[in-house]
Amino acid sequence: MFLGTYTPSLDDKGRLILPARFREELAAGLVVTKGQERCLAVWTAEGFAELTAQMRSASRPGSPEAGIGRSSRDYHRVFFASAYDCQPDTQGRIVIPAPLREYAGLTRECVVIGADTRLEVWDATAWADYLGEAESAFSASGSEAAP
Repeated sequence: MFLGTYTPSLDDKGRLILPARFREELAAGLVVTKGQERCLAVWTAEGFAELTAQMRSASRPGSPEAGIGRSSRDYHRVFFASAYDCQPDTQGRIVIPAPLREYAGLTRECVVIGADTRLEVWDATAWADYLGEAESAFSASGSEAAP
């Protein structure tokens, strides 16, 4: 389970230092892809394989008998086409591919958050904006935990 908020910087070569707390779990490899709200999703290789299996069992893209609609096909295409295998270096850094840095608007200051089964990488300003809106909605919901 990934928890917490961390503020690493992106270097001039597009490398991000992974939070030390998660390096061991991610050492065997990871997958970075587009996330929702213009962040990046980081999965362990094993977690990404599990997610892929779930997506396959929920729907079979291109299979007429499954009744897959265009929106599902589009989602699968974007999600998998934007996925990159990464291997952390000995210092716990990964290179964020340029198309993903562009998608998430990553510059120098980043925020890495634990989001249960994955990490998310945000531009620091985008995260602050999102968090301001989301915390208001969270407080208004009257619930500290999802049902």
